Amino acid sequence: MNCFSKFLVLSLFFVSSLNAQNEAYTSESSEQISDTTFVNLRDYSNDFIYDMKYATEDNFLKAKVYDCAECMLRLKTVKALISANNDFLKKGYRIKLYDCYRPLDIQKKMWEIVSNPEYVADPKKGSIHNRGGAVDISLVDITGKEVDMGTSFDFFGIQASHNFKQLSKKILSKRAYLKDTMIKNGFNSFDSEWWHYNLKTGLKDKVANEKWKCD
Repeated sequence: MNCFSKFLVLSLFFVSSLNAQNEAYTSESSEQISDTTFVNLRDYSNDFIYDMKYATEDNFLKAKVYDCAECMLRLKTVKALISANNDFLKKGYRIKLYDCYRPLDIQKKMWEIVSNPEYVADPKKGSIHNRGGAVDISLVDITGKEVDMGTSFDFFGIQASHNFKQLSKKILSKRAYLKDTMIKNGFNSFDSEWWHYNLKTGLKDKVANEKWKCD
């Protein structure tokens, strides 16, 4: 593909994202729903890639704990995530999602499988995933290829930490780009997991046990 073709594809991709965002905010304003309401990300944007690991057995638990691969979040988290994704789209990337809101019952199920706070948050305390304010993500490029971040998702070694610097300059650069863009859009990073981001304004929301139907 020549440079002009790449530019044309990227431009169309970006325009599609902006249209999706506008449709989302139009829908939001017409419904007049609260920022803390749980919504499905798919209803607000078509510009994300989904690889919801806990709706499969391809995860560190080796068990499927979600009935369906949906990304539910509080509306304010969705807004911030779309804003971040639009920044990535401008550079030829977009967000790939591994995990979003996690109902408290699912947290309890995970705790039963792996009762170790180093890997799973104790449901007695809950986590920001249970509050609808956390996402586990990576990036894919314009061709859909996942960006190399140095380790796989849910790799619990020191190499997954933002503070681990014994990686190539390219990988460190991509991790920094992911982190800087997410922070710019209202998220905090989690030092030991390059993929985990918390919405700053979501930390005080209550742990929830919202459920959704699978199509």
